[in-house]
Amino acid sequence: MFWLWSRTWQQLVKYSAESLVKRHCATDKNIPVLTLFTKDQCPLCDAAKEVLEPYRHRFVLQEVDIMLPDNAIWHDRYKYDIPVFHLNGQFLMMHRVNYRKLEKELSRLEQEHEEGQ
Repeated sequence: MFWLWSRTWQQLVKYSAESLVKRHCATDKNIPVLTLFTKDQCPLCDAAKEVLEPYRHRFVLQEVDIMLPDNAIWHDRYKYDIPVFHLNGQFLMMHRVNYRKLEKELSRLEQEHEEGQ
């Protein structure tokens, strides 16, 4: 039982630290944040991350483990639908990567950023 609690605590600390670093980097460079709602042992999530690799220079990937106690709301919402993706906090896609939708939204955000400078 202690091992399970310890492992969960380690995951929570890891997520929190990575999340803070990624958010800080993303806001400094105005790079969009693509949030992946996932869990351990999710082959579809692993496949989606591989598919996203060519786009990784265009966003910061933030992973949210829906099995962590602090993420219960995401678990309730997405437990049957992962992988689920949000772009800058807004729902984007689920189950698989939709290339057209991802490209369209990334291009829109990049254009908005260029116009704002």
